[in-house]
Amino acid sequence: MTALTITAANVAPQSNAIFAEYTAGEIITAGMSVYISTSDGKAYKADANASALTSVARGIAAHGASSGQPLKVQIAGDINMGATLTVNTAYVVGATAGDVAPIADLTTGWYGALLGISISTSVLRLAVTNTGVAS
Repeated sequence: MTALTITAANVAPQSNAIFAEYTAGEIITAGMSVYISTSDGKAYKADANASALTSVARGIAAHGASSGQPLKVQIAGDINMGATLTVNTAYVVGATAGDVAPIADLTTGWYGALLGISISTSVLRLAVTNTGVAS
Protein backbone atom coordinates (compact mmCIF):
# COMPACT_ATOMS: atom_id res chain seq x y z
CA MET A 1 0.00 0.00 0.00
CA THR A 2 1.06 3.60 -0.41
CA ALA A 3 0.11 7.02 0.87
CA LEU A 4 -3.26 8.37 -0.20
CA THR A 5 -3.46 10.34 -3.43
CA ILE A 6 -5.58 13.24 -2.20
CA THR A 7 -7.45 15.64 -4.48
CA ALA A 8 -7.39 18.79 -2.36
CA ALA A 9 -10.50 20.25 -4.01
CA ASN A 10 -12.50 17.21 -2.81
CA VAL A 11 -11.42 17.35 0.85
CA ALA A 12 -14.56 18.18 2.84
CA PRO A 13 -15.07 18.24 6.60
CA GLN A 14 -18.41 16.67 7.53
CA SER A 15 -21.14 18.15 9.76
CA ASN A 16 -19.61 16.70 12.97
CA ALA A 17 -16.15 18.22 12.33
CA ILE A 18 -14.27 19.88 15.19
CA PHE A 19 -11.50 22.34 14.33
CA ALA A 20 -8.55 24.13 15.87
CA GLU A 21 -7.18 27.27 14.23
CA TYR A 22 -3.48 27.91 13.66
CA THR A 23 -1.16 29.88 11.44
CA ALA A 24 0.52 27.90 8.67
CA GLY A 25 4.32 27.75 8.99
CA GLU A 26 4.71 26.60 5.38
CA ILE A 27 2.53 25.92 2.33
CA ILE A 28 -0.06 23.32 3.31
CA THR A 29 -2.66 21.68 1.08
CA ALA A 30 -6.14 20.48 2.10
CA GLY A 31 -6.01 16.88 3.32
CA MET A 32 -2.43 16.96 4.59
CA SER A 33 -1.58 15.69 8.05
CA VAL A 34 -0.18 18.48 10.24
CA TYR A 35 1.68 18.92 13.51
CA ILE A 36 2.13 22.04 15.61
CA SER A 37 5.65 23.29 16.21
CA THR A 38 6.59 23.68 19.86
CA SER A 39 8.95 26.54 18.95
CA ASP A 40 6.56 28.88 17.11
CA GLY A 41 3.08 27.36 17.54
CA LYS A 42 2.52 27.18 13.78
CA ALA A 43 1.17 24.28 11.72
CA TYR A 44 3.56 22.27 9.55
CA LYS A 45 3.31 19.08 7.47
CA ALA A 46 3.55 16.02 9.70
CA ASP A 47 6.21 13.42 8.87
CA ALA A 48 6.35 9.96 10.50
CA ASN A 49 10.06 9.33 10.10
CA ALA A 50 11.74 12.75 10.34
CA SER A 51 11.62 13.17 14.13
CA ALA A 52 9.46 12.56 17.18
CA LEU A 53 8.23 16.18 16.99
CA THR A 54 7.17 16.16 13.32
CA SER A 55 5.27 12.91 13.79
CA VAL A 56 3.02 14.24 16.56
CA ALA A 57 -0.09 14.81 14.47
CA ARG A 58 -2.68 17.41 15.43
CA GLY A 59 -5.10 16.61 12.60
CA ILE A 60 -5.89 17.14 8.92
CA ALA A 61 -5.75 20.49 7.08
CA ALA A 62 -9.31 21.46 6.16
CA HIS A 63 -8.13 23.80 3.39
CA GLY A 64 -4.93 25.07 1.85
CA ALA A 65 -2.82 27.91 3.22
CA SER A 66 0.47 29.63 2.49
CA SER A 67 3.03 30.36 5.18
CA GLY A 68 1.69 32.98 7.59
CA GLN A 69 -1.96 32.46 6.63
CA PRO A 70 -4.71 31.18 8.95
CA LEU A 71 -5.31 27.42 8.80
CA LYS A 72 -8.24 25.38 10.13
CA VAL A 73 -7.09 21.94 11.22
CA GLN A 74 -9.75 19.29 11.70
CA ILE A 75 -8.97 17.52 14.97
CA ALA A 76 -12.06 15.30 15.36
CA GLY A 77 -15.16 14.17 13.51
CA ASP A 78 -15.48 12.88 9.97
CA ILE A 79 -13.70 14.21 6.89
CA ASN A 80 -14.05 13.30 3.24
CA MET A 81 -10.39 12.84 2.37
CA GLY A 82 -10.72 13.46 -1.36
CA ALA A 83 -9.14 10.05 -1.91
CA THR A 84 -10.11 6.40 -2.12
CA LEU A 85 -9.92 4.70 1.27
CA THR A 86 -10.25 1.06 2.28
CA VAL A 87 -13.21 0.69 4.66
CA ASN A 88 -12.32 -0.12 8.30
CA THR A 89 -8.64 0.62 7.76
CA ALA A 90 -6.57 2.71 10.17
CA TYR A 91 -4.62 5.60 8.62
CA VAL A 92 -1.44 7.14 10.02
CA VAL A 93 0.97 9.99 9.31
CA GLY A 94 3.08 8.98 6.31
CA ALA A 95 6.83 9.10 5.72
CA THR A 96 6.66 12.05 3.33
CA ALA A 97 5.73 15.41 4.86
CA GLY A 98 1.94 15.85 4.92
CA ASP A 99 1.12 12.32 3.76
CA VAL A 100 -1.65 10.13 5.10
CA ALA A 101 -0.93 6.40 4.75
CA PRO A 102 -2.64 3.12 5.65
CA ILE A 103 -1.33 1.60 8.87
CA ALA A 104 0.09 -1.34 6.88
CA ASP A 105 2.77 1.09 5.65
CA LEU A 106 4.05 1.69 9.20
CA THR A 107 7.61 0.39 9.27
CA THR A 108 10.90 0.57 11.14
CA GLY A 109 11.89 4.14 11.98
CA TRP A 110 8.37 5.57 11.81
CA TYR A 111 6.81 7.17 14.88
CA GLY A 112 3.27 5.93 15.51
CA ALA A 113 0.70 8.64 14.81
CA LEU A 114 -2.81 7.35 14.19
CA LEU A 115 -5.06 9.80 12.36
CA GLY A 116 -8.25 7.76 12.23
CA ILE A 117 -10.20 4.86 10.77
CA SER A 118 -12.10 4.90 7.49
CA ILE A 119 -15.87 4.52 7.77
CA SER A 120 -16.45 4.47 4.00
CA THR A 121 -14.40 4.52 0.81
CA SER A 122 -14.01 8.30 1.14
CA VAL A 123 -14.58 9.32 4.78
CA LEU A 124 -12.05 9.12 7.61
CA ARG A 125 -13.27 9.27 11.22
CA LEU A 126 -10.54 11.17 13.03
CA ALA A 127 -9.22 9.69 16.26
CA VAL A 128 -5.80 11.30 16.48
CA THR A 129 -3.49 9.38 18.80
CA ASN A 130 0.28 9.79 19.03
CA THR A 131 2.61 7.27 20.61
CA GLY A 132 5.85 9.22 20.35
CA VAL A 133 7.57 5.85 19.94
CA ALA A 134 9.52 4.80 16.86
CA SER A 135 8.89 1.38 15.30
